[in-house]
Amino acid sequence: MKNNIRVAVIDIGTYSIKLTIAEKAEPGISILESLKNIVPLGNDTFFHRRISHETTNQTVSILLKYKEKLQEYSVDSVKVVTTTAVREAENRDIFIDTIFRETGFVVDVLTAGDIIYYFDSYLYRKLKDSYPLHDKSILIAELGSGSIDVALMDKGFTYLNAGLPLGTLRLSQMMQELGGSTSENCEAITDRIENELAYLKRDLQQMEIDDVILIDERYASYLSAILPAISLSGKFYALDAQTIAVLNNIMIDKKPSLIAKEFNIPLETAATFLEYSIILRQFAGMSKNGQVYMLEASLSEAILANIIMDYENSPKYNKINQLVSIATILCRKYRMDISHIESVVKLSSTLFENFKELLGLKKQDWVYLLLAAYLHDIGMFVHNRSHHKHSEYIISNLNLFRLAQDEIKIIACIARYHRRSTPAKSHLLYNSLSKDKQILVQKLSALLRIANALDRSHKQKVDKLEFKLTDSPALSITAYTGENFENEKLEFRDKKDLFEEISGKKLELKVRNI
Repeated sequence: MKNNIRVAVIDIGTYSIKLTIAEKAEPGISILESLKNIVPLGNDTFFHRRISHETTNQTVSILLKYKEKLQEYSVDSVKVVTTTAVREAENRDIFIDTIFRETGFVVDVLTAGDIIYYFDSYLYRKLKDSYPLHDKSILIAELGSGSIDVALMDKGFTYLNAGLPLGTLRLSQMMQELGGSTSENCEAITDRIENELAYLKRDLQQMEIDDVILIDERYASYLSAILPAISLSGKFYALDAQTIAVLNNIMIDKKPSLIAKEFNIPLETAATFLEYSIILRQFAGMSKNGQVYMLEASLSEAILANIIMDYENSPKYNKINQLVSIATILCRKYRMDISHIESVVKLSSTLFENFKELLGLKKQDWVYLLLAAYLHDIGMFVHNRSHHKHSEYIISNLNLFRLAQDEIKIIACIARYHRRSTPAKSHLLYNSLSKDKQILVQKLSALLRIANALDRSHKQKVDKLEFKLTDSPALSITAYTGENFENEKLEFRDKKDLFEEISGKKLELKVRNI
């Protein structure tokens, strides 16, 4: 990228809206302007589940002022992002559309996977000389006002990621609603956090965590003022359970106004420092060293660095490989037949490559088929009968790395239609998709049905496939095998109908012995 490129990120957060403008400056980036306006969208979403008309108008007004600042700096490109408060609002689509109509800004609603991706690639470069991020098994968490976005990562690969409703502002609001003493309310909040973290702790039993890294941009810089005994360890503050207990006791004993005055902390930050200390206490002990490593960094900074410095994880850690890593872990977790899954994945990929032009598929559509092939039998964990329906439900509720909700719906529907009936008007998830996505589901599920049929016996009998694709009304697939293929031939005849309907061509299966 050119050295003088200017890029801006507008972060529509739970508590505030921030504009950061930066340009490339060796060895990294230089911040040219940083603006922040308090707009507590979280109060609307977490209390009322909808963003009010007044808050929407306030947001638009601020964004229009930011637009003038962008013109003043001759910014080359701008990325507008938002997280929990908008992501969870029932009227988020209206809010996003209003912003686009009034300002021209396209808002990108980030998932937990998106946020962890930006921080992972940013921190990997930032810490490469001081901390081997991709050589460890770590729990990395980004603390915001509305949520904590968490990922378990093993040697740079995502084990799982999730957005937990445990942001400091949200917990502070819960605290205000509780009717006990301060200590009783803290105990109640602790119970809530423990409940949210329970499933993460179950997964921790499957892997030993070297370190817990908690990222935030509001609290870490004040820790040394409150706890003079702590010091930076490389780029981090390292807090053990005993030190966190001291911090927690200080926060319980002092009112926010006194905390702000005594430690020179902004009042809005001091008002949620108690909740912050409770969160720290819960993360302590989740790693084998019993510490939490605190790192001060902002999402805007991470995104800017990724854009300006053209940060991308190596091919080893790219999006496809991260998704395959998660899918493979899910296969083991839900006790699927791994050999069958690998066979269906291979067959699906071969079918896609040979039929994509015929079906009018795009290269990027392959990832949906790939993940559906990995996860199509996940519903067997619930019951063998109607397992395709169980698969649809489980997949639709997964949090898959950097995939939007509609993309997850597509994968869930493809998996559902790998067997039995094709889409119907009574199928709610399928009918919640737009027409073009419904057609995509049918095309990809047609391929998955054939791939699954070719391993009907779960014995991986296909050695290789050959295709005869012509302009004539008939196409053929030749399967080379050294085993009895009668079950597969019967299943193929039953499952090829959807493909033939979509393609308008007859499909024949030929079998050759090897």
